Amino acid sequence: MSGSATPTSNADAILPVIPSALVEVDVVARWRDGLPAAVPVPDGDGEPELGSCLETFGVDAAVLRALDVSSEVGQVRTVPLSGGRFGWAIGSGDGTPGRWRTVGAALARTARSRLEDSDEGGNTPEDLGEALDVEYLQFRLPADADEEVVSGLTLGVTLGDYRFRVTQRAAPPRLRKVLLVAETEESAQRLRPVARKAREWASATALARDLANTPSNIKDPAWLATTAAKTAEHVPGLRATVREEKWLADHGFGGVLAVGGGSSRPPRLLELHWDGGDSDAPHLLFVGKGITFDTGGISLKPAEGMEMMRTDMAGGGAVIGAMSSIARLGLPLRVTALVPMAENHVSGSAYRPGDVVRHYDGTTTEVANTDAEGRMVMADALGYAVREHRPDMLVDVATLTGAMKVALGLRTGGVFSSEQSLAERVRQAGERVGESWWPMPLPEDHVADVRGTNADVRQAPEGPGAVMAALFLREFTGGLPWAHLDIAGPARAEKNYDEVVAGATGFAARTLVQLAEGLAD
Repeated sequence: MSGSATPTSNADAILPVIPSALVEVDVVARWRDGLPAAVPVPDGDGEPELGSCLETFGVDAAVLRALDVSSEVGQVRTVPLSGGRFGWAIGSGDGTPGRWRTVGAALARTARSRLEDSDEGGNTPEDLGEALDVEYLQFRLPADADEEVVSGLTLGVTLGDYRFRVTQRAAPPRLRKVLLVAETEESAQRLRPVARKAREWASATALARDLANTPSNIKDPAWLATTAAKTAEHVPGLRATVREEKWLADHGFGGVLAVGGGSSRPPRLLELHWDGGDSDAPHLLFVGKGITFDTGGISLKPAEGMEMMRTDMAGGGAVIGAMSSIARLGLPLRVTALVPMAENHVSGSAYRPGDVVRHYDGTTTEVANTDAEGRMVMADALGYAVREHRPDMLVDVATLTGAMKVALGLRTGGVFSSEQSLAERVRQAGERVGESWWPMPLPEDHVADVRGTNADVRQAPEGPGAVMAALFLREFTGGLPWAHLDIAGPARAEKNYDEVVAGATGFAARTLVQLAEGLAD
């Protein structure tokens, strides 16, 4: 690892614990008497099917009806049992895959609420009794549970309880383990690896959330690169290299240096490498936008909502999270990741509209808007990828354009690709892991608009914003199979839904893991 870390602007800042602890999940065949339990309530012709609740809890149907037990997805009702015990009935609706993420998240949040209520009540561990057992739960799987059910539940219980805090207070009690109880030992053995893989998807997502949620008084480029590299040290076979600003200058990373020039906290380039296959194995390369804070530079952003610009490196976070999980899963292919990192700030040394910047591959760019900084740093990384790493396929991920939020809303990512088959691979990978993607066009009639007047290309030409940004990036891909994932909408959330919590969502991390696995097959 080359380069040295630069101290953050707040040396006394309380550092977050990364990675966040996640719920453990296992699939078993034995029901455990006395352990708090949850049972799904499916919909049966418009009425809740109560059979599993009746069998598990040993109560009358009249009791469940009086409690208003419902099949509405994610609705939780506490069922009082003898001896001061309790159980939970959770609506699972029609049981489609996305519903199970909601069910798992509802279970995790309900358990957290009960634990926090007990903790805030000033009780001692001896007083809490049964409440402390909520740290360990069992969930009865439906008889026909398949891989999609177990994957959804695992993602829900691990990510629905995610929480990020920068504090010196003692960590509150939390849900630690969930047992998914199958009908038979044969089913448990078949589904157990599914839960393990889904939890790895969740780990990738959670690490991406951790990095994006970290406040930017802590998270400068040096901190982000160093933290990612230290995380990689704990993953066998995953290699990390951090390039500091002198190396970037010596090697002509003009876009990264221009964007980072307005900040006192210099830029970095993170390289991660996983060699899981032989020389004939596919070589996949990820590029993730790593803007640790984005003021917009001289083209200053409005003040409203600027605090969320700490998450403008969500694409880089997704790439870092994905690489850790790809290595832990031991996928049999080669994967390289590049995360160009900079802070886009305002000062006398900031780059300007009208500047001409020379990128790593020699291409010159005419700057129109300093708030279109993501494509500037990614152009360097893409050119470096093509020339130095020679991959078989390129995939970049970025919170790149507000236009994408207008086009697709806040829960769907956009896919621009040089090859329809690659875009379809991304969409299918996302569908498998519970992330939604929509194919976007690269119309040839806008290609000429990217050509520059005073330079080779224009950074932010007039036209459809997300399309123009993608066409600009394509100039640096060397004709390789390439996909650009714009996650400006789903990378952040204002409220909880499904397994997502407010703040950084970690969107795209597990899609990248599944995409890599698909290529390795």
